[in-house]
Order: sequence, then C-alpha cells, then structure tokens
Amino acid sequence: MNKNWLITPLVVNLIRIIKKSVNIELGLNRKVRRAYGIDEIALVPGNRTLDYDLTDPSWRIGNLKREVPIIASAMDSVVDVKTAIELSKLGSLGVLNMEGIQTRYEYPEEILSQISSVGKNEFVPLMQKIYSEPVKKELILKRINEIKEMGGIAALSGTPLAAIKFKETLVHSNIDLFFLQGTVVSTEHLGMEGKESLSIRNLCQSLKVPVIAGNCVTYEVAQLLMKAGVSGLMVGIGPGAACTSRGVLGIGIPQATAIADCSAARDDYLQESGQYIPIIGDGGIVTGGDICKCLACGADAVMIGSPIAKSSSAPGNGYHWGMATPSPILPRGTRIEVGSTGSLERIIKGPALLDDGTHNLLGAIRTSMSTLGVKNIKEMQNVEIVIAPSLLTEGKVYQKAQQLGMGK
Repeated sequence: MNKNWLITPLVVNLIRIIKKSVNIELGLNRKVRRAYGIDEIALVPGNRTLDYDLTDPSWRIGNLKREVPIIASAMDSVVDVKTAIELSKLGSLGVLNMEGIQTRYEYPEEILSQISSVGKNEFVPLMQKIYSEPVKKELILKRINEIKEMGGIAALSGTPLAAIKFKETLVHSNIDLFFLQGTVVSTEHLGMEGKESLSIRNLCQSLKVPVIAGNCVTYEVAQLLMKAGVSGLMVGIGPGAACTSRGVLGIGIPQATAIADCSAARDDYLQESGQYIPIIGDGGIVTGGDICKCLACGADAVMIGSPIAKSSSAPGNGYHWGMATPSPILPRGTRIEVGSTGSLERIIKGPALLDDGTHNLLGAIRTSMSTLGVKNIKEMQNVEIVIAPSLLTEGKVYQKAQQLGMGK
C-alpha cells in the first residue's frame, strides 16, 4: 500500500480501536482505564544474562551522580542529620524534612522518644501538639551546615507553603538539592484572594540548585512540571506504608501505571527539549523486587521510607509515620511499627541477614539486572513486563503458612 491518503485514516482508526479496547465500562456513559500496581506485574528474562560486575545501576540528579538509585524519604522517622550523612557516604541520598522535628526542636532526640513511647490512642493528638511548634530559620541553616560539614549531600524537602515562607533562607544556604513535595503538586493552584501563590518556574530559577517536584501520577502534569523547569519528578500518590491518603481522600493511581505514564512524559519531553528529567518512584516500595519493577516501568530511581526506617540508626526508633500524620485538621497517615532489622549499610549494600528482599537492596538491583541481561538503568527501563497478579502467591503456600520469606 503506497497510497498515503488511505494509510493515514487506517492508522488513526487503529489507534482509536486500541484506546477503546483498554477502557472498561464502569456504568452507563462512564468509561474507565485499568491501572496496575507493582504487585501485579513481573519482569521477563531476555535471551542473555550478564556477569554481576558488568551491571551499573548509577544515575544522575542535577549535577550529582549517585551509585545507588535509592533516595531515603523526607520523613522524621527515616532521615536526620546522621542518616543523611551516612546515606551520602554509601552512594545513596537522604532527604531531610524542612518542616519536621529536626527544624522545630534544637534537641530532636527527646521528641522522637516521646513519639515512639505513646500508645495508639494518644499518638495523633501528641503529633499534632509536637508539630504545632514553629519551624525555625536558624535550625534549617544549622541542619544544612551540619550535613555539609561532615561531607554529606544537603537535600531538603518542603511543601509549597514552606517553599514560599523559607525561600530566602534556602537561597542563602549551602543546600545541594530541594524537593518540593506535597501529596499532590501541580503547576496551577487556585488560592484565596490576597494570598501569595507559588510559581514553580520562579522557584527553580531563584534557588539556583536542582528542584525536584512531586508528587504527581499523570502524563499531563508530569509534562507541565518538566516545562516549568524541575530537575526531577517524584511519582506516587498514596501507596506509602504509613500513608492513608487513598483511604481518606480516595485519590491515587497504582504505581506501575503511574510510573509508566510519567516516564512516557519524560521521554517525550527529552525529544522536544533535549533535557532528560529523571523519574523517581515514590511510595509503596518495600523490597528489592519492588525497586526493580519500578525501574523497569521507567523510573530512574526510587524514594523509600519504611525500609530505611528499619535501620538500627533510624530516628524513628523502630517506628515509621506518614508525612501528613500530624495535620491539625485531617491526618492522612499513621504510625506503624517496623522494628530494627540491621544497620543502614546492611539494608543498602548488605550483606543480607534476611531472605525477604529487605536487605542489600543494591545487590538485589544488580542481581536482577544481571539476570535480565541489562547493563544500566536505561536498558532496565526497556525489559519486557507481563501482568502477573499471582506473582507473589504462586507456589508460596508453605512460606505463607509458616510466615517465612515472601509469606511474612
């Protein structure tokens, strides 16, 4: 067929058919799209394997190259000054919560001990009281300097409101990266008359350091944020271990689909602009296998909370809580007990003492890459994926019955 006038409508109609076929009828006049979580997919081995030492899972964010494609979440139970420094030295990255206990209290250890000692019923009121203490500019600067003085990467996270309030403080600091983070971040926000609004474009230009924004879950918003000048994008709404936003607000898209959609936006933006904006899968990621599947869906790195909260040096003392837990009007997070399973180095780089995929996360990534026959993250993003809802249960009757391995 060499008649272009005939081929074009055929292709257009084929695309329409494909789009129609993935829609499901929810009810009369209401079509919806099926979305998938990382528990519902599996990675397919190719026609080659690689030696472990040939794998390179390193990635770049701004002008920084990191050996480990893992970022520790900006949660008070996960990252303090000490863990941020240690993660930097391990080739990873830890993000400090700019609106957390570290910047509200001169001596945060006392406050963290209170949080880990109260019962379930007293927890939320205590959190609301603790987080009513104002954030102090001098403590923001102090924590940044403490991290830098010990050779760490100073990465801080703040909500859009905090970015407005402490913008000048950040401009005059030694910060390396800033994470603009909320449950949902968009480029358009309708606010009350007379209140200052945040321009992400202006923030990116004025801070003079890479700004990573999130969280988002759609192609369209990802494209808009990239065009606004962000240097990275966090993807994920509600899948976090301690997050209850999906239950409270009913909002979210399962991670596999969210990462794939936002990664498509990244690839299209690269074609348009020549700029590569890394995608960071954030939330619901517990094991090495989860990380590998996020990378295969298109992520360049992942942000994790509860796996790091299990380290013996984590500030949460064996507990982990969501970022929206202390909200004075509508808490959307809870405190979960995760325990302490080993050192931070053991969790990131091994050697592993546990068989459930929560230790030696870097080793899991590299072993998966070796098995799949891929040398780097970019090749990992192109491996074959199948829908596999029985992946975590098939043949695991004994493990589940005895609560071992994948049955824990």
